[in-house]
Amino acid sequence: MKRILTLLFILPLLCFIAGAQTIATGHNQHVDYARLMKIDTVVNDYIRKGWVKDVVTIVVKDNQLVQYKGYGYFDPSGKKPMPKDALFRLASQTKAVVSVAAMTLYEEGKFTLDEPIADFIPEFRHPQVLDQFNEKDSTYTSKPAKRDITFRDLFTHTSGIDYPGIGSPSMKAIYAKAGIPSGLGVVDEDLLETMKRLAKLPLIHNPGEKWTYGLSVDVLGCLVQVISGMNLEDYLSAKIFRPLGMKDTYFNVPASKANRLSTVYTEDSLGHLMLWEKDKTGIDPDYPLAKKHYFSGGAGLTGTAYDYAIFLQMMLNKGKYNGVQILAPRTVELMTSGQLDFTFNGFDNFGLGFEIASEKSGARNPRNAGSFSWGGFFGTGYWADPKAKLVCLIMTQQVPNSHGDLQMKFEQLVYQCLK
Repeated sequence: MKRILTLLFILPLLCFIAGAQTIATGHNQHVDYARLMKIDTVVNDYIRKGWVKDVVTIVVKDNQLVQYKGYGYFDPSGKKPMPKDALFRLASQTKAVVSVAAMTLYEEGKFTLDEPIADFIPEFRHPQVLDQFNEKDSTYTSKPAKRDITFRDLFTHTSGIDYPGIGSPSMKAIYAKAGIPSGLGVVDEDLLETMKRLAKLPLIHNPGEKWTYGLSVDVLGCLVQVISGMNLEDYLSAKIFRPLGMKDTYFNVPASKANRLSTVYTEDSLGHLMLWEKDKTGIDPDYPLAKKHYFSGGAGLTGTAYDYAIFLQMMLNKGKYNGVQILAPRTVELMTSGQLDFTFNGFDNFGLGFEIASEKSGARNPRNAGSFSWGGFFGTGYWADPKAKLVCLIMTQQVPNSHGDLQMKFEQLVYQCLK
């Protein structure tokens, strides 16, 4: 009788834990921990050679945390070891989070994927495409686009919207002249008014015609605000961060956590590391601490490796984490399926917010076909592998980085330790 009562107590508890699907700790029988330590050897070698100052890595296998470490030093003086819970400028890793936020509205029937975004921001109706550009004075001519921009175009970066600062020379000049920001470090501008100004500028190509990295997800984040009636900061907090237990991800990092913000480095002409300075780059490295009202859906978040691992684990769990269903399983399947009729980056595809590894990619690289991934401007990168049940991140803060191959080696080292 006692055994039956024990089972009656344990079984509901086990069902609750399984249903929650949170990241657990403990020994994973599918990981060779001796081989896993090769990550330490390689990362520490890069730090010893002065190629990178600090790194945080995290590996989650089968919902279990098998590796989570900080390497190097948190401060430029080299006195404080790098904490694993350091806060990183996520930059373009913001895009996947905002894409998920937009899909929560999709699940409420607020829009369809092939609906014109002009239904919500009319200024995007009947866009123009760049025709001729004059380098001398940044003047241009344009012609009507073949169709309007749709939500799917924004998710997949096929809208024809380019990027200020890192895009094509012609569009960089046009955006600069119109005062369109990249989103990094912007504090007080009005997001909707900025996107309306963007809508009046030409596209680099017709919607759906090509893949062009740009401000598409900044527009998507603005649409989240317009459709929900909430600002993007509040919406992400209510719909994603609080339900998942992501306690360290922010547009505005609170003063109480300012001492955990990582240092940003750059390189001189000889490849030597130096501090990132606002006067030389135009972007204040302390922007996460500024009180912002402009929420860049493509670049604005700051957070920890662990928080982002939670977000990715939710995607691997078919939309569920911490006992909360953020997205339906079919919605996650849509987001992590290739949406393009042409290859991206040579042989991969692009989903609704993520790069998707193709069969060819899976035959050439460690991660399996179907893995979804992306990274951030300051040197952060992630991937989630549904087949191997892996969530992996490697976080640095260095632009440019002559030794960015560390990310590729980290990937190799992760897969060599799996049994």
